[in-house]
Amino acid sequence: MNRRILTSPALAGLLVSALVACSAAVDGKEDQGKTIVVGTTARVAVTKDAPAPFDPAASYDISSWNIMRNTFQTLLRPPRSGTEPVTDAAQKCGFTDKRNDRYSCTLRDGLTFSNGNELKARDVEFSIKRLLRINYKAGPASLLSNVGKVEAQGGNKVVFQLKKPDATFPYKLATPAAAIVDSRTYPADRLVKGFKGTGSGPYAIDDFDPKARKLLLSGNEDYQGGSAAKSDKVELRFFTTAASLQKAMDSGDIDVMNRGITSRYVQRLEADRDDHIRLVEQPGQGVRYLVFDTEDKTVGRRAVRQAFAQVVDRKQLVGDVYSRTAEPLYSIVPGGLLGHTNSFFNEYGEPNVKAAKRTLRKSKVKTPVKISLHYPRTGRGSSSANEFAVLEKQLNESGIFDATVRPEAPNSYSSAAFEGKYQVYGFGWLPDFPDADNFIAPFLQKNNVLNSPYSNKEIRDELIPRTRREPNRADATKSFARAQNIVAGDVPVLPLWQGKQYVAAHDDITGVEWALNSSALLQLWELDRGVSS
Repeated sequence: MNRRILTSPALAGLLVSALVACSAAVDGKEDQGKTIVVGTTARVAVTKDAPAPFDPAASYDISSWNIMRNTFQTLLRPPRSGTEPVTDAAQKCGFTDKRNDRYSCTLRDGLTFSNGNELKARDVEFSIKRLLRINYKAGPASLLSNVGKVEAQGGNKVVFQLKKPDATFPYKLATPAAAIVDSRTYPADRLVKGFKGTGSGPYAIDDFDPKARKLLLSGNEDYQGGSAAKSDKVELRFFTTAASLQKAMDSGDIDVMNRGITSRYVQRLEADRDDHIRLVEQPGQGVRYLVFDTEDKTVGRRAVRQAFAQVVDRKQLVGDVYSRTAEPLYSIVPGGLLGHTNSFFNEYGEPNVKAAKRTLRKSKVKTPVKISLHYPRTGRGSSSANEFAVLEKQLNESGIFDATVRPEAPNSYSSAAFEGKYQVYGFGWLPDFPDADNFIAPFLQKNNVLNSPYSNKEIRDELIPRTRREPNRADATKSFARAQNIVAGDVPVLPLWQGKQYVAAHDDITGVEWALNSSALLQLWELDRGVSS
C-alpha cells in the first residue's frame, strides 16, 4: 500500500504520475465554469481482482483510490504540502496517551452523505469495523489491522484503541482505507459490488458509463470539510493506450491528463515552451520493485537472488527506458524520505558479473540459472515491455542466467502474483502515506500485501514495532536503516527505480500545482478554469 498496483495501468504509466492540461484558447469568460475533462490510462472496471472498485473495503489500487479520494471523506487527509495529515471530516484528532495507542477524533458539525443522511460517529465506527470484518484479501484492511477497538461516543466523538503503539496511525486514517460509508445503506459483512458508491466528499458521482469509459463528478453542495471543490463539474475519461490519451490531449478533447504520459511526451513538452503549457517537475515516491518467490526451488536460494542483484544495471535501465523521468533506486525506501539509505549500493556496488559468478560458485549453484520474469501485458512498445526486455538482456548477457520474460494477462496478474505463480515479477508501489514505514511494513510484516513467504524475525518483531513507537520520526531512522540493510542482504525484493512526478497545465487551468498529493492521488477539487494568457 500501501497500494497493490500490480495491474497494467500502474505499470504502463511509468509510475510517474503526471498531470498535463491542454485546451483550446479561451477569451477569458466563455469557458469559465465548463466541465474540466481529465484523461487517464488508469483502468476502472469490475474484474476478478476488483469486484467492487468503489467500495473502500475492497479497493486498493490507484485507479479506484483516485475516485474515492474525491468522493469519500476520511477523518484526516493529506496536506497541500508537508507530510502531517490535516483534518477533513474531523474537527480535531490526536493521541490521548504517551504510548501512542489511544487515539480520539471529534467530528465536524453538519456532516451529511450525498444521499442526504447525516454522518455521525457511529458511521466511522461502522466503516472501520466493516473493513476489518470483511478483510478482503486484495483490499486495504491490513492498513488498519492494528485497531483493537473503535467506539463511537455520542454523536461526534470516536475513540480508537490500538493493539500496539503506532505513531503512523494518523497517516493511515488519511487514506481511502478509512473512508467513511453510510451505516444505513452499506452492508456490514459484504462488499457493494459494481460501480455504486455513496460518500460525503467534495464530489459525488453523477454518472458512470463503463462502456463509454466516462465518469462524471459533481460538486457536493453539502460537503463540510477542508477541501471544497473549486470546479462544479469534472469528467474522467479512461483511455486504453497512452497514444490515444496523448492524441486527445493534443487535439484539446481533454483538459487535464493523468497517468499514461511517457518520457518522450515529457521531453516534448519541456522542449516546446511556446505551447501555453507549464510543466512542473516534482519529487516522486512511486517505485518499481522485482519480487522473488522465496519458496521457489531456484530463486528461493539466497545466492541466486544476490547474484541477480549484482548483475542488474539500474542506470542503464533508467537511461534506456525512462530517460530523465526516473532515477535508479538502491533501497526499498525511496530517496527523499526520512530514513532512506542506499543499502543495495552499499552491499553490492556497481553491477559486477564476476562478483555474481563468485556468489553462485560459493553456494555451488550451477549456471546458467534458468528463471522467468513476469509483468502485466500492456502492449508492444510500452514502458513495461521495454523495461523487461532490458532486464532480460542484462541477465542473459552475463552468461550466468538464462532468463525469459513472460507478459501476463493484466486482469489476472494480481491474483496470480498473490498466489505465488511467478518466480520473479514486477511490482509497482505508490505510498499510502509519506513515511518509511509504508515501504517496509507492507512487504515484510505478517499477512503482507505481497503474500510473500519471506520472513525476518528481527524486522517483524523488533524493528517495525520500535519505529512505530517513535512520535518523532527522526528517532526511527536507525531502525529503518537496519531493516533496509537486512533486505539488501536477503533480497526478497529488488528495488529498480523511483519515478518523478510531472504536473503541467495549459494556462487556463488553475490549481494544478496542488492536484497531486504525496501519494500521487488526484485532488480534483483543486482544479479550476481561469483565463488563458
